[in-house]
Amino acid sequence: MATTPPKTALLLRNPRARNGKAAIEPVLDMLRQAGLDLLEPERSASDSASDLISRYADQCDLVITGGGDGTLNNAASGLCYTGLPLGVLPLGTANDFARTMGIPLDPMEAAKLIVKGRTKHVDLGEVNGHLFFNVASIGFSAELAGELTEHAKKRWGTLGYGIVAARLLIRSRLFSAFVDHDGVTEKIRALQVSVGNGRHYGGGMTVEETATADDGYLDFYSLEVDHWWRLLRLLPSLRNGTQGRWDDVRAFRTTEVTIRTTRPRPINTDGELATYTPAHFRIRPKSVVVYAP
Repeated sequence: MATTPPKTALLLRNPRARNGKAAIEPVLDMLRQAGLDLLEPERSASDSASDLISRYADQCDLVITGGGDGTLNNAASGLCYTGLPLGVLPLGTANDFARTMGIPLDPMEAAKLIVKGRTKHVDLGEVNGHLFFNVASIGFSAELAGELTEHAKKRWGTLGYGIVAARLLIRSRLFSAFVDHDGVTEKIRALQVSVGNGRHYGGGMTVEETATADDGYLDFYSLEVDHWWRLLRLLPSLRNGTQGRWDDVRAFRTTEVTIRTTRPRPINTDGELATYTPAHFRIRPKSVVVYAP
């Protein structure tokens, strides 16, 4: 629906994002000229984006994040709690949520989208009380998130994912898990388990080719490959979201799933290690309003 842009926007920039220190003053000037007052409060190291959103909710009409997927993840609970609409300025390494929503990766074009005022309601995923926009993963991707440093992200960009992933792949091993969903329990041995809310993640991977962030479902897949070279064969399908067609990939769509492992394993949500197994996932339909095409 087309609306007049609200008057005051809470601006949350992540200076650690890959392009966080980029020259975006012309972008901010354009937003001001379009009628927005930008409120950018001082923040301490202990302040999360959600803390600031809750604190300033009565002083603003929308939230604009300048960062990557980690910045969005940090803001998720505040956005969900306050109901404030979200404008995204993609300044991160992968910007997977922006890709999912069709938000331009050029910050100026993304800002113009906010000015136009067209919004969509999008779902959020939840695991053990932690919200996520894109995907939560156990196994290989969680190990990757743990080893991919801020320095590597800033220096190499999305190439950094590939460099660290190649090192991890050689030493990765399968793990056992029980998957409870839709009245059934399945025992699996997998290299990675992913539960997606949106379509894109990990700097170019795709959860499922038809997934959207507003379809009311989670998309599950597990990579049950026994040799790393078989994963290499899967890479083209992982990029376009057709991995579910392979015999050694289990894939299904659901609204709730529980994953239990023999020992606690870390869970990566939107590139951040947030919690551990056992993991209870559920969909949170229409939780956030986003400026999008």
